[in-house]
Amino acid sequence: MTSTDDLLRWVKEALSAIAEANDLDELKVERIAHFGDKSPIALASRALGALPAGERAAAGKLIGDAKSSVAEAIAQRTTILEAERDARTLLEEVVDISLPSDRVRLGALHPLTILRNEINDFFIAQGYGVAEGPELESEWLNFDALNMPADHPARSMQDTFFIEPAQAHLVLRTHTSPVQIRTMLESEPPIYVICPGRTFRADELDATHTPVFHQVEGLVVDRGISMAHLKGTLDLFAQKMFGDEVTTRLRPSYFPFTEPSAEVDVFFNGRWIEWGGCGMVNPKVLIASGIDPSKYSGFAFGMGLERTLMVRHGITDMHDIVEGDIRFSRAFGVDI
Repeated sequence: MTSTDDLLRWVKEALSAIAEANDLDELKVERIAHFGDKSPIALASRALGALPAGERAAAGKLIGDAKSSVAEAIAQRTTILEAERDARTLLEEVVDISLPSDRVRLGALHPLTILRNEINDFFIAQGYGVAEGPELESEWLNFDALNMPADHPARSMQDTFFIEPAQAHLVLRTHTSPVQIRTMLESEPPIYVICPGRTFRADELDATHTPVFHQVEGLVVDRGISMAHLKGTLDLFAQKMFGDEVTTRLRPSYFPFTEPSAEVDVFFNGRWIEWGGCGMVNPKVLIASGIDPSKYSGFAFGMGLERTLMVRHGITDMHDIVEGDIRFSRAFGVDI
C-alpha cells in the first residue's frame, strides 16, 4: 500500500485523462487504464489485506472515495460523449425525404407456383403424399403402361415431343401420369398421392393453349375404392379451388388408363366449365404396375393448373400467364 499522496495523484491523473477523452473509444481506453483490474487504484485495493489491522479501515475509506470519484467522472463523461455522438449522427445521417425513391420491389412467386402450393397443402391435409418424376420420360411409362396402344393418336408426332435417336424411346412427358406408374411400381397399396408438374405437347401458343403447361394428377389405390370416393374427393377439391358454393358434375368419357372414365365440369360464375378428366384406374394399368386388381381398385384424376387459374380468376389469354410480364404477377400479391 502506497501513501495517501500517491493515491490522490492517481485519482487526479485519472480524472484529467477521463475529462480529455474525445470520444467513447478513447474513454474506454482511459477507463481500463485508470479503473480496470490492473489500474493503480485496483492494485491498491487488493493490497489492503497486507496492511496492519488498525490501518485497514482508514485506507479502505480513502480507496473507496477514490473509486467513487473516478466512477462518477466516467459516468458523467459517458453521458456527454453519447449525447455528442447522437447529435453528430443526426447531422451526418440525415435523410432527405423529398428525394425520389429508388427502392427495388420485392420479388414474388409466379401465380402458378402459388396455386400449386395451395393444391399441395390441401391434399397433404387430406393425408396424401406429393410425388414427382422426371420430365424426360420413357415411352413405356408415358404410354404403354397406361394402356395406350402403339397406334393411339396421342403417340403421334403431332402431340408428342420425341427425343432423338428414336431407338432411345424417350419423350418429353405429355402428362404427369408416368409419376403415378412409378409410384405404383415402387410402393405397396394403400396409395394416396398427387403428382404435380410440368408437361409438354406439340401445341401452338394461343389464347387457350401452350406447348409447356402444368398439371396436377391424383391417384388413390386401396381396397374397396369406388366412383363415390372419386366424386367426393373432386367435390372437396373444387370447393377449395372455386368456393364452397361450386357444383361439380361427371360426364361419361373415354381414357385408355381409366374405366369407367368421365370429364369433370364445374358450375362457376353462372355456367358449366370443363375442368379435367377422371375415372377408375383401368385394371390393365394396375396389372402393368404390379398390383392385383382382384384385391385393389383405385381412382385417378387430372387437372391443368393454367386452366384452373384462368377459370378462377377470369383470365382470358394464356399469353398473360406464360410471357412473364411482372404486371400480371403483381395482381396476385407478394407470396414468398
